[in-house]
Amino acid sequence: MEKPTLAFLGLGLMGLPMTQRLIAAGYRVHVWNRSRAKLAPALERGAFEAATPREATKAADVVLLCVTDTRAVEEVVFGADGVAEAEGRGKILVDHSSIRPDATRAFAERLAGRNGMQWVDAPVSGGVQGAQDGGLAIMCGGHPEAIDKVRPVFGTYARNVTHMGPAGSGQTTKVCNQIIVGSALAVIAEAVTLAQRSGVDASRLPQAFAGGFADSVPLRIWVPRMVNGYEDSLGAANTFLKDLDTAADLARVTGTPLLMAGLAQQIFRQLAAQGKGEEDPAALITLYRKPGGD
Repeated sequence: MEKPTLAFLGLGLMGLPMTQRLIAAGYRVHVWNRSRAKLAPALERGAFEAATPREATKAADVVLLCVTDTRAVEEVVFGADGVAEAEGRGKILVDHSSIRPDATRAFAERLAGRNGMQWVDAPVSGGVQGAQDGGLAIMCGGHPEAIDKVRPVFGTYARNVTHMGPAGSGQTTKVCNQIIVGSALAVIAEAVTLAQRSGVDASRLPQAFAGGFADSVPLRIWVPRMVNGYEDSLGAANTFLKDLDTAADLARVTGTPLLMAGLAQQIFRQLAAQGKGEEDPAALITLYRKPGGD
């Protein structure tokens, strides 16, 4: 079966390695990013530059989108020269961004009314390493037939693809994911601090917990970064704060108590208030340092 032509909009920390894997798999990919400089690595590997999201959509069968937040998604899709301004009948928009579920449902209906394009919300989990290795988890919302059409595309950078329900269901599932991961990161920072102040080598915690109930991917990734520092960021702590804020809004609408997630939300907000919101989540460890040292 002939591969569909793709467009990828938003080549940030996640979008770039996903795009590079698509190109390596033999897909023709048209790319657009607000900052043109970020396109260079993809263009060097054979991607085709589009001047606007509209131009990229016009050239593609499937449009993949990965940007920062709900406002950015709306602007790229419905703004001037956006996705919605191109003919979309028979085409699919896949949103890999993490945005509000209620906005996703509204956007899906709005896009279908504007240009006939189908919307699949498909937020991802697994981080930059997962995108580079092709091991992401994707949680999808949308029409089953649309999701089945894009599964081969997802297979180039994801190991686990789950259809969770209609439009917005993927985003709701991602909120649940972020509740768990965000809360875990806050707790990991506390455990590292307790180990260090008790004279235990905190860098060995992942080894000690391997195979036990406390073992986890966040533990293995972020304990070394909290203990030894890091040069490359795996993303901004503010991303978790944004998603935990979304979780709090959804909790109010559904009448769901989120006690642990609420604490994590306030911890991330404290980090942001100290001017560290754009740092790697490993910066949470700094909240527990005593003045003048550990």
